[in-house]
Amino acid sequence: MKIHKAVFILILAFACKQDPSLDVVTVSGNQLLINQLPYYMKGICYHPVPKGETRRDFGSIDQDLALMIEAGINTLRVYEPIATVEVLDKIKAAGLKVIINFGYNQEGKYDIRSGTYLDYINAFKNHEAILFWELGNEYNFRPEWFDGDIKKWYRVLNTSAEKIHELDAHHPVATAHGELPDSLVLSMTANIDIWGMNVYRWDQPSSLIEEWKVISKKPMYFSEAGADSYMVTARDEFQEGENQQAQAIANGKIIDEILRNTDANVGVFMFSFTDGWWKAGSPDQQDVGGWAPYSSGVPYDGAANEEYWGIVDIERNKKLTFNVIKEYFTKD
Repeated sequence: MKIHKAVFILILAFACKQDPSLDVVTVSGNQLLINQLPYYMKGICYHPVPKGETRRDFGSIDQDLALMIEAGINTLRVYEPIATVEVLDKIKAAGLKVIINFGYNQEGKYDIRSGTYLDYINAFKNHEAILFWELGNEYNFRPEWFDGDIKKWYRVLNTSAEKIHELDAHHPVATAHGELPDSLVLSMTANIDIWGMNVYRWDQPSSLIEEWKVISKKPMYFSEAGADSYMVTARDEFQEGENQQAQAIANGKIIDEILRNTDANVGVFMFSFTDGWWKAGSPDQQDVGGWAPYSSGVPYDGAANEEYWGIVDIERNKKLTFNVIKEYFTKD
């Protein structure tokens, strides 16, 4: 049976219609609001890859959510969409929200390049766990992905945000920029509602807040911040080798600075929930080393040891920083 094109469009529009009973997430001035009430994100970056594996797996989601709740975390940030309704349902049931990030080229799986990110938004925009959408993760450090011209990414970013706005009236659109964007970037990306920034400025991130005030009135959040628990060299009172004390002290100072400026930022996401054994060597063991762009700002040795960033280890044992984060995030 043939369906007239106009009728088909009406059917599709009805199927994708926003549920009016859902929470409405908006931005107003430099604030993030849920149903017109300010919402501050006490967040964690979450990409759980089990020991010996290289791909994300949610087999520990129940245990992980329980630990997050204990630590006072209210928002997760994931680096690729969660397409399993049961996982989103668990996040909602735990009382948490999640930021869904879309990559540019993920081989056609809910990515920006193929346009399939819009399929995901149509399918999941009515799920109450979703806080907002995020496009890209510090792509400004990767001009080679865009033929050496990073302006191509900013044009794609702006157009993609516009398309999301056409589909979804209940959730803002963000991006996670590596460090502070400049005025040219902001002029090219007017459709971005809220700016995330991955910031590694030793243990003093608040200088970025002041710099942001000069160039934009839009809300901003720290999409990544924190320290790893390995020292490649001794420095001051911190010994070389695995050093959870260094991580705990650095994270405490970072969070303290950010939370002292909640009038000028809407959240912080500590990087990250669990150690990632898959990142720097054999996924069967925890390796020293790894690589991250512009990593000289990582406390306290200037080196990003990629497999040591968790607030819990790969077995979900709490590291010293866990209780430091809990102390700050659970304060009234």
